[in-house]
Amino acid sequence: MIISVNWLKQFTDISISIEELTTIIGARLVEIEGVVDLGQKYKDVLVVKVVECAPLEGTDHLNLTKIDDGGVAKDVERDANGLVQVVCGAPNVREGIFAAWLPVGSVVPETFNDVEPFVLTAKNLRGTVSNGMLASTRELALGDSHDGIVEINLPDVKPGDSFAALYQLDDYLLDIENKSLTHRPDTFGIIGFAREVAAITGQAFHTPAWLADSSVTIGEAHVIVEPSKIVIDDSELSRRYQGVVLSRDETVSDTSTLTLMQTMLSRSGIRPISPIVDVTNYLMLLSGQPLHAFDYDKLRAVAGDDNTIHVRSARVDETLALLDGRTITLDPSDIVIAAGQTAVALAGAMGGIETEIDDSTTHVFLESATFNLYNLRSTQMRHGVFSEAVTRVTKGQPAGLTAPVLVEATKLLNDYAGLQTSSPIVEAYPGQSEPIRISLSIDDINALLGTQLVVEDVVALLERVEFVVEVVDNQLVVTAPFWRSDIHIPEDIIEEVGRIGGFDSINPTLPTRDFTAVAPSPFDIFRASLRKALVRAGTNEVLTYSFVHGDILQKVGQITDDSYRVTNSISPDLQYYRQSLTPSLLQLIHPNVKNGFDSFALFEMNKVHPRQRGMTDEQVPDEANALALTIVRSKKDATGALFYDAKYILEFVAERAGLTLRYEALTQEVAYPTAKPFEYRRSAVIIDVRSGIPIGMVGEYRSAVAKNFKLSGYVAGFELDIDAMFTAAQQSGAQYSPLSRYPSTERDICFQVAGDVAYAHIIEAINSTIATSEFQTVVSPVDIYQPESGETKNITIRIKLTPLDRTLTNQEITDTVNGIIESVQSVTNAHVI
Repeated sequence: MIISVNWLKQFTDISISIEELTTIIGARLVEIEGVVDLGQKYKDVLVVKVVECAPLEGTDHLNLTKIDDGGVAKDVERDANGLVQVVCGAPNVREGIFAAWLPVGSVVPETFNDVEPFVLTAKNLRGTVSNGMLASTRELALGDSHDGIVEINLPDVKPGDSFAALYQLDDYLLDIENKSLTHRPDTFGIIGFAREVAAITGQAFHTPAWLADSSVTIGEAHVIVEPSKIVIDDSELSRRYQGVVLSRDETVSDTSTLTLMQTMLSRSGIRPISPIVDVTNYLMLLSGQPLHAFDYDKLRAVAGDDNTIHVRSARVDETLALLDGRTITLDPSDIVIAAGQTAVALAGAMGGIETEIDDSTTHVFLESATFNLYNLRSTQMRHGVFSEAVTRVTKGQPAGLTAPVLVEATKLLNDYAGLQTSSPIVEAYPGQSEPIRISLSIDDINALLGTQLVVEDVVALLERVEFVVEVVDNQLVVTAPFWRSDIHIPEDIIEEVGRIGGFDSINPTLPTRDFTAVAPSPFDIFRASLRKALVRAGTNEVLTYSFVHGDILQKVGQITDDSYRVTNSISPDLQYYRQSLTPSLLQLIHPNVKNGFDSFALFEMNKVHPRQRGMTDEQVPDEANALALTIVRSKKDATGALFYDAKYILEFVAERAGLTLRYEALTQEVAYPTAKPFEYRRSAVIIDVRSGIPIGMVGEYRSAVAKNFKLSGYVAGFELDIDAMFTAAQQSGAQYSPLSRYPSTERDICFQVAGDVAYAHIIEAINSTIATSEFQTVVSPVDIYQPESGETKNITIRIKLTPLDRTLTNQEITDTVNGIIESVQSVTNAHVI
């Protein structure tokens, strides 16, 4: 964004040097990326009067002129009357006009930044010497017109005046890095920026009267045409939409006169086009509020019998021909302006060709409105529209700004374009709201900033930026002006006090309030213990985006409709909230394997947002804490089913979390998103034994998933619900037990059971027996053997008994083992062999 210092000076006194100004703006408001001394480009340009003008003999378009420069130019040939001879081919050159003269030795401003700028010399044209040139707006780098020279019709102008001084071009331009002002739409206008400069430099400032009153109306107008009715179909799309009809005065036709407005546009990076467009652009730069003008007769023709302007969402596959010549296919998240049922403009971004203003336009419909900034940001990226207008609309324009800017536009359009008001203002205003009022104390401010301000100090600082401050029972009641849409909470007010007063002016002292560190919550401690256990197990932690592409969801079999879609995603690859962590881990396997890492384990602890959880009380997606791990083994490193490797790490982590796990078969009908990547025949649901709470699943992945993610070798993993694990750990009441000083005893038991009895049935029976045991008991599998007939199978398990207070006797060991055997036999009809 380009800011003209001379334009700022129209609203606040700037008496400090440009170096001091840029330093204080950079420290208290926004970063300045560069400063351009514009005066250097125009330092040699002079205002002259054409005293004589006659056709040059032997040509059909050149004129020989004598100009009066007041004798200012040096080293130039003059006649007996002190006049300078210049040959000019412009059709509008004539005796008596004032023009811009580029003397011999000056640089043509249009070429000022070229590698080899064009320096003028006395040139012989058809045997006649021409000293310099009378310039057009293109040569002055103030526009694109080259049809004629600039005519200067300002009051009190005289020959020899500095062109730069006359049009305030002895200026400095500040190149602003405006990303840090995204939350401040008011500073995207010269007036708002000047208000901030006045505040931080300690100068007085008052918003122009025409802009200060957000409720101002146009008053009674002579109704020549019937205005359209305004309908905002969805109040989420626009808080306010206003418009007025104006009629052209055919007597206004002079477009050769250069205005200060045009120079202000040019130095700000906007090309002057026509009086109507120039006025709307000028007010946009001045106030930050974009305007758009439609040809009203074309608008009515498109609408047909339905004289209604709709602000609505675009329809599926609806198209729109834009002013830049493109025809785009609209998205339902785009906001359009429709005449009747037909879209005629991409709201806040660009108008349509069907309602373009041209030389035949007699009635203009002028729009002033706000639009949903999130929709506009999406529109901007989708359709590649990066205009000055859409840049401002995507910052969130306040609804109170539309009315005063629209009224001022009608006045300027009358002065510069001869447009007369022909209807009252019509509007729809569903977003009307009360002013923002915030109450806080002086103690709140000093405690946070570490200052010793008094009430009078704070009132003076806030009134610099036109906050209204009342003192009620030692409380400051602050009302924000309508253009400060970024003010919501007391901390916003405190930040204003610190920023305007200067954070660098605050004495560096310790805070006066208590800053004792907050102790980690039990949940945070529990989560940290899981992370530590996984690291001890030799796995590698990764951190991935919570947003994923829809393709990733589909690759694991998850449905995109079960995910929350991000309306204005920062990238096309990050459109959806993820339902689970596993897809993000699977996406990382192939790149790592490709880079030579063929055996490894990755885990991530992060948030997931499955749509099934619904919304919170604050109407944002409810999130869950999840833990996922994926383990990869190359064929040469794999020694068996990788399911057991993943299960081994899982039980290592569970043991340190105080959980005892059991497993249930995963059925094909399981619908929750965590199960989608897993092969149900080789996976299991994980359940905490003590609480009975399901905490996740473990297993190998479906062949289709492996193919979609280009998984090679052997891959398995698990995904856990950390919230459920924490609840289970609390309910189980697991306590820390120190290592025993007494020897452990191990016994192997082989059970012969029917072929349909699962290993889990035996473990469940054993766990029910040892749950009340006074010993620490660990059960682990040794082997499972099943003959080809499949009628029976042998399952061998190992029982490890560890006493805590004494050495076990043979009888105690025998009794414990016998109890385990009896429990298993009663449940499974097993035989011990």
